[in-house]
Amino acid sequence: MRKGPSWFNVTALALGLAFLYVPIAILVIYSFNASRLVTVWGGWSTRWYIELMNDAAMLDAAWVTLRIGLVSAAAATVLGTLAALALVRFGRFRGRLMFGGMIYAPLVMPEVITGLSLLLLFVALDVDRGFWTITVAHTTLTMCFVAIIVQARLADFDRSLEEAAMDLGCPPLKTFLTVTLPLIAPAIASGFVLAFTLSLDDLILASFTTGPGATTLPIRIYSEVRLGVKPEINAVCTLLIAVVAAGLVVASLMGKLSGGRRSSAAVGTEGL
Repeated sequence: MRKGPSWFNVTALALGLAFLYVPIAILVIYSFNASRLVTVWGGWSTRWYIELMNDAAMLDAAWVTLRIGLVSAAAATVLGTLAALALVRFGRFRGRLMFGGMIYAPLVMPEVITGLSLLLLFVALDVDRGFWTITVAHTTLTMCFVAIIVQARLADFDRSLEEAAMDLGCPPLKTFLTVTLPLIAPAIASGFVLAFTLSLDDLILASFTTGPGATTLPIRIYSEVRLGVKPEINAVCTLLIAVVAAGLVVASLMGKLSGGRRSSAAVGTEGL
């Protein structure tokens, strides 16, 4: 007879979830606080969301952050997927160890060092710092996460599905686009969501590579929090949480749809 979870496991799970999500829940609740004092509850109100809509500086920073996040996440997804394919499918080519080390290095290297290195590079190249330098910095960091996620999916990929398609006359490129790519799409989507989330959250790299007219939302929030937390900050953070949550839901739905396709493809292969 199967036993249910013990009280210790339930307690540990509850404490873990509370540690992770209670602060977020408090932030969301206080974004609807009617009081101007963020630590004093004054009833329910949406006044700070209305105030946020009139805060041009905060809205500009949010728009810049979203644009950088989307562009850098898209670039990181493409580059990270190609890097994962090279590490998994190309065997032990010359320079593979160095290539893998360069992919993994930004994961363990402090962001301060990465940001300073990129700053010195942009200064040496005489590149004006702004939107594109922040985008390059975020792409440099987030493509490593995408490569690891896609590489893990490719490592246990069933190559017989590709072989069956090519045995039936499908060219290699078409095989990749019609067989491989749909099956690894959940990993690619997860990598994109993670890259986008990391870009939204980044403060250190952006502070090193930013320039005039490219103030991101974390930089704006940090500069204002030093003078005191405004209720509008709770509102904008709640909106960011909603955006990230929506991305996670979309990635989860794509994973379920791809899982259904993978099962169908496996059944078809067995039929052959």
